[in-house]
Amino acid sequence: MSINKTLPYAGIRVVEFTHMVMGPTCGMILADLGAEVIKVEPIDGDKTRKLLGSGAGFFPMFNRNKKSIALDMKSPEGIEIVKKLIATADVVSENFKSGVMAKLGLDYDILKKTNPRLIYASHKGFLPGPYDHRTALDEVVQMMGGLAYMTGPEDRPLRAGSSVNDIMGGVFGAIGVMAALRQRDVTGAGQEIQSALFESNVFLVGQHMMQYAVTGKAAKPMPSRISAWAIYDVFEVAGGEKIFLAVVSDTQWKIFCDAFGFADLYADPNLGQNNQRVEARSTLIPEVRKRLVGFTAKHISDVFEKHGLPFAPITRPEQLFEDPHLLATGGLAPIRITDGPKAGQETTTPLLPLMMDGKRLGIRHNPPKFSEQTQEILSQLGYSSEEISEFVENGSVHY
Repeated sequence: MSINKTLPYAGIRVVEFTHMVMGPTCGMILADLGAEVIKVEPIDGDKTRKLLGSGAGFFPMFNRNKKSIALDMKSPEGIEIVKKLIATADVVSENFKSGVMAKLGLDYDILKKTNPRLIYASHKGFLPGPYDHRTALDEVVQMMGGLAYMTGPEDRPLRAGSSVNDIMGGVFGAIGVMAALRQRDVTGAGQEIQSALFESNVFLVGQHMMQYAVTGKAAKPMPSRISAWAIYDVFEVAGGEKIFLAVVSDTQWKIFCDAFGFADLYADPNLGQNNQRVEARSTLIPEVRKRLVGFTAKHISDVFEKHGLPFAPITRPEQLFEDPHLLATGGLAPIRITDGPKAGQETTTPLLPLMMDGKRLGIRHNPPKFSEQTQEILSQLGYSSEEISEFVENGSVHY
């Protein structure tokens, strides 16, 4: 096994039985941090590879820096190989429905008997409790966990435009694995980690729960919320372009008024303090909209940037491939697409949003082709070429 000793989890082997987003996100984070992550795929391949529409980006986004082995886990040979592979692992990660791994003899209670140092990460819809029998999806928990209510208008709950809970569930799963690895250094023992969609969602809306606890007033959905700042909105300007602008302090209010020549607004004693401007928002915002409508988005951006005021263009995801900041800072890294109509083509993908020792965590391996490392991994486990060929012939292995 090739080890990059500059990465914190180099030398850690993770065997993952995951698909879709949550489980693969956990593995991707550990892989980006240097772990050897072996993705065990079913004999006909991870179905995520073939998803269309909003799922088409799942596999290339969340499976980089991993290896792929394809096995029929319903066959005796496949299970034997899996158990041998797990015996070499520091971490097992799975996101099957509850009970599936137990039926295969691969749940934590069984595996820890022969490998007490094993860390076992389960990614579920719900942590153990009254809901844990339910089938969960990101949209399901967004609806029941208050996030969809906060995102859409009051009469129209709307899911967030990303798989936020799947991704957050994977992030928290990875944090749990990291904590368990550190604890194992102290105790010598592994443990089971559980992460869940619903609880991740509740954590995300916790600020709104605490807003109610502090104020006694229920949080309004984002489209109709009472903002803490008067100017904190999307404005339509010249040519129909839209731009988000924020003025979030009394100092910024003076800078804003000076920069655009709005001396009369700054002189208004009813607008001198932030809370006064918030109370006057119903008249202030239409007035500011009227005054800004003749400026181009670029001119406003230039003014806001020059004076250190918060602003943002309204950007579509596909435009981020050409974002100058991401390009200049190495926030996008090249990968090769492995599946679908553009298989074999090069593109770029976002890296983890952090730096270590002044460097971004890059991509060591493209998302694996289906079963790409099967022969390599089986050879490492001690199987001969003849045995591997026999496994392929009887359908228990694919490569």
